Amino acid sequence: MPRPTTGGWDLFLRSFSSSIHPQLPNSTPEATDLFNKVRVLSTRGNIKEALSFFYSTPQLNQSQQTYATLFHACARHGNLKQGQYLHQHMISENHKNPQDLFVTNHLINMYAKCGDLDRARQVFDEMGRRNVVSWTALISGYAQHGRSYECFSLFSDMLVDCYPNEFAFASVITSCDYVCGKQVHALALKMGLIASVYVGNALITRYSKSCEDNFVGDGSEACRVFESMEFRNLVSWNSMIAAFQHWKLGGLAIGIFCQMHSGGVEFDGATLVSVLSSMSESYDGDNADVGLKGCFQLHCVSIKRGFMLKIELATALVKAYSDLGGKVSDCYRLFMETSSRDLFLWTGIITAFADREPEEALLLFRQLYREGLAPDWCTFSIVLKACAGFVTERHALAVYSQVVKAGFEDDRVLANTLIHAYARCGSISFSKQVFDKMRSRDVVSWNSMIKAYALHGQAKEALHLFSEMNVRPDSATMVALLSACSHAGLVEEGINIFDSMSMNHGVSPQLDHYACMVDILGRAGLLLEAGELISTMPMKPDSVVWSALLSSCRKYGETQLAKLAADKLKELEPGNSLGYVQISNIYCSGGSYNEAGLIRDEMNGSRVRKEPGLSWIEIENRVHEFASGGRRHPQREAIYAKLYSLIGQLKGVGYVPETSLALQDIEEEHKQEQLYHHSEKLALVFALMSEGSLRCGGGVIRIVKNIRICVDCHNFMKLASDLLQKEIVVRDSNRFHHFKNRMCSCNDYW
Repeated sequence: MPRPTTGGWDLFLRSFSSSIHPQLPNSTPEATDLFNKVRVLSTRGNIKEALSFFYSTPQLNQSQQTYATLFHACARHGNLKQGQYLHQHMISENHKNPQDLFVTNHLINMYAKCGDLDRARQVFDEMGRRNVVSWTALISGYAQHGRSYECFSLFSDMLVDCYPNEFAFASVITSCDYVCGKQVHALALKMGLIASVYVGNALITRYSKSCEDNFVGDGSEACRVFESMEFRNLVSWNSMIAAFQHWKLGGLAIGIFCQMHSGGVEFDGATLVSVLSSMSESYDGDNADVGLKGCFQLHCVSIKRGFMLKIELATALVKAYSDLGGKVSDCYRLFMETSSRDLFLWTGIITAFADREPEEALLLFRQLYREGLAPDWCTFSIVLKACAGFVTERHALAVYSQVVKAGFEDDRVLANTLIHAYARCGSISFSKQVFDKMRSRDVVSWNSMIKAYALHGQAKEALHLFSEMNVRPDSATMVALLSACSHAGLVEEGINIFDSMSMNHGVSPQLDHYACMVDILGRAGLLLEAGELISTMPMKPDSVVWSALLSSCRKYGETQLAKLAADKLKELEPGNSLGYVQISNIYCSGGSYNEAGLIRDEMNGSRVRKEPGLSWIEIENRVHEFASGGRRHPQREAIYAKLYSLIGQLKGVGYVPETSLALQDIEEEHKQEQLYHHSEKLALVFALMSEGSLRCGGGVIRIVKNIRICVDCHNFMKLASDLLQKEIVVRDSNRFHHFKNRMCSCNDYW
């Protein structure tokens, strides 16, 4: 939530000052000119120059107004040291008059604003006479520096001495807890100060904070205060928009902004930052285009109003465009157009690239260092997340060395991210090392390690680790466990976990859990049971549930249930090619090429494009991409020659192409040709050609593939690992496959 502002209190103090001392004592034209020079210098922030002139001008040492002006300047700029020197000078010149409220109030305010609250209290306690400004200055200081107990206690004492003003009410409301805030709210109503915009703004902040911190309240109290305010200023609107944004009610935040804009209320950069954050949270999936359009409109407004010079707004725009699936090139252009870039903006642009273009994210991270900035734990976390998108673990190792150098070695969030990164790069042993060395673990730590085991098909290790878990598991824990059981074919164990998660662990099954269970049953051939589970779900099945069933139907050639799943998938995600491709493949596998052709025609008519099969391998710091067919690769002729040589050797040890997987009614020879040119086979051959330059240790070849590995390529890799006496690690869209000595870690269950 936004911090309490003191602009109203500063305005009150200045007006109070001018009303008490409207003119200088003995105000000759010369004295007035001298005072005005001090005032102008201090107002412009030249405090040292103003004080130097004051100390060297004896005529000004008699001026209470000058002391007050200088104390106020020290308070405004947080210059405690100069304020202390001025106080000592005033004492030494014997100008401290206990009866003079004017200077003493400014002195209390200076110490309070600069954080020396003990000295402010001492000055306050030594006063022979106090007024509402004296009390409010110290109360405001306590509130600004988080001393809520002293703030509320002093406010209570004030009620005996004088009536609090709206600024005292505002300070204590923002500082105290919910219960005390309710009491002060009632007192403000009783004293007729509830109409004050400062009191109203403070109440919005108080009630918003209570809801945000999960103390009490549902946010309705803040809304009621806002709606009841006869007059609202910019802070009122911004506080309400920020409150909705923090409560993850982005739609309401955007609605408040529209109401504000249509009413002709001026807004500032802070307003737009909150609204942009709300855009990111409110629009996703099918609504992302609407959100992007809104971001573009706000971007235009920002340029028109001259707000783009504000770095916070540029950061919010980069995040919003990125979260809503905007082009990373647009994010980068916005980043480059911002002249002054802080760590938050750098972290924002690295985040935008982390998932989609991890290589660029790493380049930006290096550039951040060259700019002389020091990454914090959040920046490191994003960069380690980007490292999870690489083929090998060497980038994660390099970034981790910087983590250690920066002193974040024991940071739990970074350790959790590192476990994930190593696992995604194929180094489950490194993930375990990080987990074992952690001094303290939270539920994310345990979940990350369980997910790592699941990803690599080590279900027994995942279940064993779960049995040792010493923190309360959450929904993500159950998803990780069910996923592990699914990859390993542990049907009974998966059913037991699913049936007991609510009773034993207090986790109600959600869509992700049902999707895992459908996958467990479907992979095991229990398609009817999977269908029955879907029909009894307490919520509407999503695309993940139907795609899990569809994949299992393809594996077992179940056409009727597959057609139902494909239709549901096309209905939920009409732009997704999976439903079309899977049902077409099922028809082809069964020899129904006419039906498959009709599906492809329907797909083309809907302008849905199939995701191409791609594979990547890293050679000498460079990632090479291969598409099925490999016709665009500059070394395709050499790759083909090496490929056919390898195929000939593998046929000698038992390799037989699975031509039943061919998806067209063509000659057997052409079916084999299609299978030979799958992208992972081309990547493997290229790795063998570049063997002297491989960055993989221990003779391991690592390949990343964007879709599920087919049966033919799976058999090919098993035999190749034995023939070449190398471990081949393939990460497909679902899991890792570790091929070694004619065996795969998945035990042919994937």
